[in-house]
Amino acid sequence: MDTQAVAKAFTEMCAKGEFDEAGAKYWSDDVVSREPMPGDMAEVKGRQAVEAKGQWWYANNTIHEVKVEGPYVFGHEFAVRFLMDFTPKDGQRMKMDELGVYTVKDGKIVDERFFYGGPIS
Repeated sequence: MDTQAVAKAFTEMCAKGEFDEAGAKYWSDDVVSREPMPGDMAEVKGRQAVEAKGQWWYANNTIHEVKVEGPYVFGHEFAVRFLMDFTPKDGQRMKMDELGVYTVKDGKIVDERFFYGGPIS
C-alpha cells in the first residue's frame, strides 16, 4: 500500500473508534511513538511498547468523544487531527486538540509523533 492508501484506511478506522485495530493493522513491528512530554512514554519503540502505551492511556482516562479529521498527506507522511473530550482518572474533564504525524515505509507506519494544541473549550 502507498502512503495515501494507508493514511485513508488508518484515518477511517480511527474515525470509527477503531484505534487499537488501526494500530494493529498498520504499525510496523519497529514503530517509534513520540509524545511531547517527560517520562517513560515520551518515546517508545516497538509494537509491544506502543500497544502498552495505548493500554495505559485507556486505563488512566475515560474517553467521552474523539473527532477525527484528515488525513493530510505529503510524500511518505500524513497527519491526522484528533479532537478529544476525556476525563483523566485523577482529574477533571477536559478537551484537547492533538495532531498525529505519521511516517509510512513499505505500507506500514514506522514513526508517529504527536503535537498538542492544548486544552480547548
